[in-house]
Formats: sequence, C-alpha cells, structure tokens
Amino acid sequence: MSNMSALALIGVLSILCQWGAWRMKVPAILPLLIVGIVIGPVFGVLNPDAVFGDILFPLVSLSVAIILFEGSLTLKFDEIRGHGRMVTNLVSIGMVITWVSIAIAAYYLIGFSWELSALFGALVVVTGPTVIMPMIRSVRPLARLGNILRWEGIIIDPIGALLAVLVYEFIISSQGAGWTQALQAFATTIGVGFALGFAGGKLLGWALLKSIFPHYLKNVATLAVVLGVFAVSNALQHESGLLTVTVMGMVMANMRGLDLDDILEFKETLSVLLISGLFIILAARLQPDAFNSLGFPAVVLLAIIIFVVRPLSVWVSSIGTQTAFKEKILLSWIAPRGIVAAAVSALFALKLQQAGWEEAELLVPLVFLVILSTVVLQSLTAKPLAHALKLREPPARGFLIFGANPTARLIAKSLKENKFPVLLADTNWEHIKQARMENLPVYFGNPTSEHAENNMDLTGIGHVLILSPYRQLNPVVAMHFMDWFSEDKIYALHSTDHDAPARNQLPEVYRKRLKLFGKGVTFSKLASLTFQGAQVKTTALTESFHYDDYQDRYGNRALPLYALDERDFCHLFSSDQTFEPKAGWQIVALVSPEAEQSEE
Repeated sequence: MSNMSALALIGVLSILCQWGAWRMKVPAILPLLIVGIVIGPVFGVLNPDAVFGDILFPLVSLSVAIILFEGSLTLKFDEIRGHGRMVTNLVSIGMVITWVSIAIAAYYLIGFSWELSALFGALVVVTGPTVIMPMIRSVRPLARLGNILRWEGIIIDPIGALLAVLVYEFIISSQGAGWTQALQAFATTIGVGFALGFAGGKLLGWALLKSIFPHYLKNVATLAVVLGVFAVSNALQHESGLLTVTVMGMVMANMRGLDLDDILEFKETLSVLLISGLFIILAARLQPDAFNSLGFPAVVLLAIIIFVVRPLSVWVSSIGTQTAFKEKILLSWIAPRGIVAAAVSALFALKLQQAGWEEAELLVPLVFLVILSTVVLQSLTAKPLAHALKLREPPARGFLIFGANPTARLIAKSLKENKFPVLLADTNWEHIKQARMENLPVYFGNPTSEHAENNMDLTGIGHVLILSPYRQLNPVVAMHFMDWFSEDKIYALHSTDHDAPARNQLPEVYRKRLKLFGKGVTFSKLASLTFQGAQVKTTALTESFHYDDYQDRYGNRALPLYALDERDFCHLFSSDQTFEPKAGWQIVALVSPEAEQSEE
C-alpha cells in the first residue's frame, strides 16, 4: 500500500469512526482503537512501519507535540482554585497517590524497571474530557459530582501530560549516565524547556494580543510557531521539545486578556483530522503477541488500578471535604483513561525502544489495555451504579435557550420563576451582559464548540429552545443538541415566508422542529411584540374559565408560550401540539400592552 492510499484509507476510516461514535453516543476513542486493531494486526491491511517508514517517528512526534500544546491551553490556574477543594485535591494529592501506587504495582507485577514503572504510572493518571464528558451525559450524576468529574478531567489532562513528560525527560537524561550526569542533563532539559516555553508562550501571546497576524492567519501561524519552537528546543537540548510546547500552552492559557477561543475551536477540526488518524495508526501497530506476553499479571495490575488505586486516591482527596460515603463510591468508579495516555505512550515507547529500552515495547499494549478496559467497563456499569446509589439527577426539566435577546430573556425569566433550570447561550456580548444583570445563567460563545462542551454546565437541562436571529447558526445548534437530547426536545421558530428557498435546503429533521409557539411564529414577530412592550403573563384556568374562554378574551393579543399542568410539567405550545389545557392548568403567554390595558 502506498503512502497516499494509506493516508486516504486512514482519513476515511477516521471520519467513519467519529460518525459512528456520534451515532452510538460513545467516546470516539473506542471505535478508533478497534478499527485500528482490525485493519492492522487482525487483517494486515495496514502496516504503519512498512508504509510510512522513516517518517512515522516524526509524524507521531509532531502530532503529540500539538496534542500537548493544545491540551495545556485549557489549564488556567484560577480554575484549579475555583472549583472546590475536592477537585484541587484530586489533581494534586490524588494524582501523586495514583502515580506512585501504579508505579509500584507495575514494578512488582509486570517486571518493569523503576524508570519505566514511573513512566507508566504517570501516563495513566490522566482521565481527560474526551472520555469523561460522554460518560457524564449518559450517567447524569448529581450536579456536584458531575462538576467534580468534569473539572478533574479538564484540569488533570495537561497536568498529567506534564508529569509524564518530566518523567520521560529524566529517563532519557539518565540513559547510560551516572546520577550526577543524569541530574545535570535533566536540569538542563528542564531549564531549556521552561525557559524557551515561557519565552515562546509570552512572545506568541503578545503577537496575538497585538494582532500581528491577520485574522485568517492566526490559527495557522500559531501552529507554525509552536512546531518551530518545538524543533528549536529539540535542537538546543535533546528531547526537550515536548516540555517546551506544554509550558508554552500553560503560559498562554494564563495570559490576561488573551482570547484563545478561535485557537481552541481550531483544535476541534485538528482533532478530527490529526488525532483520529493518529489513533488508527497507533492501534494498527499493536501486535497480539504483545498482549499475550503481558499475561495474567496485567489483569491483576488492571484490577489494582480500578479497585484499589482510584478509591484510595478519592478517599484521601476527600479528607476535609463534605463528600458523602456514597458519593466517594461513585467518584471512585468513574475514571476512564483517554487521548493523552494513548498518544503520549506510543511516542515514548518508540523513542525508548530506539534508545535501547527493550521492555518499552510492552508499554503501549499495557496502556491501551487500561484505556479499553476502563472505558468499556465503566461506560456499561456507571449508570446502574449511580442509580443504585440514588446519585442520579432527576429527569431534566430545564431549558437551554440559544439567544439572550430581550424576548429570550423574558421567556427565560418566566421559566426560572416557575422553578425550571435555564441557561442562555449567545455570541452577542451585549445580550449576555444584559442577561447577567438580570441574574440569568449564561454562556458566552458558540454552544456547539468544544469549549462549550467542556465548560457549559447543562445540569438539569433537557430541552433546547432556538430563539436567536442567527439563521446560519440556528440549524447547527439544533442538530448538535439532537445528539445530546432526543429530537423531540429541540424546538425552533418558524422561518419567514421569504426564507422558504433557504428553509427547503435545511435537513428535514431540523425543518420538523420549526414549530415553536405555533404556526407562523417567527423571531421577527416575537421581537416586534417585545419592542412594543409585550410582557409575559400567567393566567390560571378554572372550572368556570376554560381554555376556550381564555382564547376568546385575548384572541390575537396573547401568544401562548407554554402551559403548566397540576404536576408543574411544562407543555410547550407548538404547531403540532397534542395537549389540551384543562382546569387547574396555568397558561403562560406573551401578552400585548393593548390586552393588559383592556383588562384594566
């Protein structure tokens, strides 16, 4: 197979795996690894070493450098302090306990040297948001527990990667040298990595702040600078580049006023094109003999990681917190390993084997065994466990409202007053600022971005209302959250008549959702009513005042939004509604000023 054919095959399979993960609601890492193993060692369709030859090592090396840099861009030190003592303990004390415990177990069970045991322990301390977030959405743990797991995954991703890089740098520095020489080489590597990473991060951050690069070059220029600094660092001090780019990302993440949203969004595209392909390549290099050579001790090690090390880490980290016994059990069970562990272990194994560490060939299959076992086992059992412990959130009643304009704010305040969780998302800062002043929960930015996936708290949210004027973004938001929630939980407004040609080009599944608040209700109509002074008003139905009476009284001067039944269940009015309001229900409507004046 030629290089071009192999790249084309990997590209097509990467997209199919991402699509399959989206359809099955599982972490993408699972189908990527499985497909890689199938086309690699199982059927022999792809042999990365034979196809890519000498460029395989630089390809993996550069890919891991990008993963580490962009992962470290999410590490903001303020966030570590701002998410509770339990999270802080898990990513500090808990991480050290996990690292040391796994290293000791690997030394005695697998027979690794102390150096390689320490590296393996460092590699598998990382959980990561890419595997945690799908699991949290599926399990729906209580809000407090979900936030702990989410922020642990986000924060420990770059910290764990930095730990693994430091351990690896020490191993390389100590290769064939005495302790004095090893420490000197390690200190030089650390010095070059931190100094060049700090300088590179500050310089690149300053260039972005001053808009040195035009907007269309910003992402590409950032990538080029990072790879350039990585190469310079390796030229100055052997194998210091990974540390340098990790420090660069951390420095930039904590620079005041530096907007990294575009770069972080660029990471999504890069992840699909680069990381997905990398995973298939790495999995295709695995050999069945490597797993067989691990034997029963690997199973014992895996059991210790899952049933001993993680609970120990959680229990020690919970000292001095208000974490209940049942909560500790659930936190102890959910710790799947992910992207950083797989990608970084493969690169380190390649380099260590080249440096003469023969036992390093077992590093990758052992890490992949931990990844597959934790993701599969915990994905299947976490939800029943949370249910048995009564630690799951009740059925989601809340609303994510895309749009923070005046009409959206009126509706959100009404829902909030009726005890429904609400969250407004918008890309318009002025609207977001006004919503904050009205004490409404908000998210500023594109709710479909990876940043939103990691940072937007959707606890208690089960419905999406599209109430924005953004014609191009509205379908994207609706389609995105059809994956998170079921299709019938997404509601959008009708388009105007002159938008009919554009509406016909939209996906049919989205066009079916264009029914919110009744036929012909558009954003322009709602905005016009709000501009004229319409207010949200609640009216109770009784045995002597039926819904027909309500319609006779208000006619076209009131636009019903939703109805609350006797159980306070919210029924949204739409063009295909099947419910009929009854006595004891309440009608919440947008009422024109004329209607209110006539009542007076």
